[in-house]
Amino acid sequence: MVEGSRPRIALLSNPKSTGNIAQLARIREYCAEHPDIFHYEVEHADQIGDGMRTIARVRPKMLIINGGDGTVQAALTEIHNGGHFEDEPPPVAVLPNGKTNLIAIDLGSHGDPIEALEKLAKLAQSDLSPHIVARELIALRCDPTSRPVIGMFLGGAGLADTMLYCRDKIYPLGLPNGLSHALTAVAFLARMFLRLKANFLPPEPSHMQVSIRPDDPIQGRFAFFAVTTLEKMLLTAELNGSGQGGRLKLVAIEERPVSLIKAVVANALGKLGVARLRGVHFEEADEISIEGENTNLILDGEMFQTKVGRPITLSSAQPLSFVRLAA
Repeated sequence: MVEGSRPRIALLSNPKSTGNIAQLARIREYCAEHPDIFHYEVEHADQIGDGMRTIARVRPKMLIINGGDGTVQAALTEIHNGGHFEDEPPPVAVLPNGKTNLIAIDLGSHGDPIEALEKLAKLAQSDLSPHIVARELIALRCDPTSRPVIGMFLGGAGLADTMLYCRDKIYPLGLPNGLSHALTAVAFLARMFLRLKANFLPPEPSHMQVSIRPDDPIQGRFAFFAVTTLEKMLLTAELNGSGQGGRLKLVAIEERPVSLIKAVVANALGKLGVARLRGVHFEEADEISIEGENTNLILDGEMFQTKVGRPITLSSAQPLSFVRLAA
């Protein structure tokens, strides 16, 4: 089949993603007007495998994922494990949808999803190479024999607890995302700095152990714990790694106000990951082991819990090509 006779773009949509509740009708209309876009919709994550098999037969020039970080994670897992594209998957782009969109933000995709789709469709009409970036991926395993779950951002300890608090107690209030995140931040700071304890506040993080070097584990309670391959941590902070030691970047901030203040100041000065700070751990590695009693971990929207004696391991996965829009 010649290039011009097949769709340039495959669009995988999750209609239940938060952003799609309001935008999917517009996206469907746009796709109906552009026959070079093959639009495939899934209702549940377990349908993504069938979607990828169908998309592989189309052989698109670009694969766009339309959903939140959880949808992106499920799609990346299927690309990595499914073998549908014979080790040559198309470059992946992400529309700005869902609640957090860390992956979309990292790829310069923000604002109106239709505008982002229009930009990507225009890029697909020419040489994509100037817009292709390689991104390392995280492979999470609950045991050595399990199929890895693939993602790009993992939050744990106090960060995961706060994310779950926002999802379970703040989002149901129906407030705008920005206000929801602001209220969550206020609740987190009240718990940490004022030492308040209440059911309407995020819980205190549990004790955990993180092993990068077997003879020198990191232990304690952490207000913030994250492992990522993204260039940006959360919304805007750049990660200034040394470029040596590994492809997974770990930031762990101990559950003390002074440690959090040090990390915020270092981040504002561009020193996070460069200057050594007591109570603030920055590491780069290719494998990380996490153990603890019921410590929450969230990999791009999917939750896992650690158990004593049954560590969860993170390792570097095969890099994947992504399409980056201008930031």
